[in-house]
Amino acid sequence: MLSVLARLIDIAMVALGAVLAAAVHSGRLVWLDDMQSVSLAFGCLLVVVFFPALGIYQSWRGKPLYDLLSRVTGGWLMVEVTGVLISFSVHRSDSLSRLWLVYWAGATIVLLVVTKIIVYSILRGLRREGFNQRAVAIVGGAPYGRYLIEQMRGRPEAGFTPVVVFDEGATTNQYEDPDTADAIDGVPVEREYRRLIELVRQRAIRELWLALPISQEKAIHRFVSDLRNDFVNIRFIPDVGSLTLFNQPMVELLGVPAINLAASPITDLRVLPKRVFDRLFAFGALTALAPLMLAIAVLVKLSSPGPVLFRQKRKGIDGREFEIFKFRSMKLHKEEAGRITQATRRDPRITAVGAFLRRTSLDELPQFINVLRGEMSVVGPRPHALEHDDIYKDLVKGYMHRYRIKPGITGWAQINGFRGETDRIEKMMGRVKLDLYYMQHWTFWLDIKIVVLTLWKGFAGSNAY
Repeated sequence: MLSVLARLIDIAMVALGAVLAAAVHSGRLVWLDDMQSVSLAFGCLLVVVFFPALGIYQSWRGKPLYDLLSRVTGGWLMVEVTGVLISFSVHRSDSLSRLWLVYWAGATIVLLVVTKIIVYSILRGLRREGFNQRAVAIVGGAPYGRYLIEQMRGRPEAGFTPVVVFDEGATTNQYEDPDTADAIDGVPVEREYRRLIELVRQRAIRELWLALPISQEKAIHRFVSDLRNDFVNIRFIPDVGSLTLFNQPMVELLGVPAINLAASPITDLRVLPKRVFDRLFAFGALTALAPLMLAIAVLVKLSSPGPVLFRQKRKGIDGREFEIFKFRSMKLHKEEAGRITQATRRDPRITAVGAFLRRTSLDELPQFINVLRGEMSVVGPRPHALEHDDIYKDLVKGYMHRYRIKPGITGWAQINGFRGETDRIEKMMGRVKLDLYYMQHWTFWLDIKIVVLTLWKGFAGSNAY
């Protein structure tokens, strides 16, 4: 019913867009001429053909709105282009106004997008209030089953309600809490297979989520086979928690579905705003701070013999090495081969000017050059010396995964107090944990929040010396 209504609304918006385009084109409210009417008829016919093929009328509960809007926009542009090609093929393009086509394309895209947003928002609101729900049966153990229940309850607008968890063969002593033997977060646990199948059929459960390890092929086939005539949506949500640090989405590789077990969690398309922001922010910062940086350069030069900038090799995205820039804060000295000594409190190597620069993080300002060159980001995990990478990569779980994205000047770990010396492995573990949290929950707005908090709290810290 909703699918039919969605089709009718789309056709109505296509027609309304054509009328509005004609009004704008002629400067007054007029009906369509013969050629425009024919184009509208073809457009409505092509919408009926193209939109279902693009998956626009599938259920969008629990799925992102931007995906729906991109499909609608792309689908309508396909309709317009196809209509124009048809008019050329029948040699009627001369009698069709190109300007009207442009107006029609723009008006219809706006109308389609607005109506989709309105309908999507109304459905989310209804589901949040408990309407239009789908009952879900979860097949899987307690830890992952509990996680899925939390996800459903945490996003009520998606319209999924957990009604039963099936954990065949589980006994009471397999659960950490004996109370979860009969229910997980209030959802009853069923252990008899035939009883579960009866529940699915009797309660009209339309969603069966198989939260099983990838190795449970026989169990998966059993459910698909036994429920093949019951019109139940059977979804395989593999429990890959033991194989990867992150809950990675399914991707398509050469037309084959794949799960990234070790890959960048931030895709190229999503990271585009971050890249634009990085370059603009770095350019603005270097321009605004040029007088200050020039003054610092003079003070560094006068503080002790040596270059103004300190350069050191660090790892960037996917482990690619680059040369990081800082204002030199120490006297020139030689390190043993393969060893880097971290700065400590009252370190004799640090100059008076350098101590101030390190305490206020002003020594980091030249890294905006690294950002402008595309080697770093404004926000991201802090890169460490290569020698420290060699030490910690086998001691701290997930340490090297930090380099799956560009390192940053500031980050989630830094605004949460993890700055300066990491003299204990616990400090590095805490820093890495926060870096991984940032990568897992990254959004462009989280970057903005970190930048604002960095400016608000200041760059100084008790651990920076």
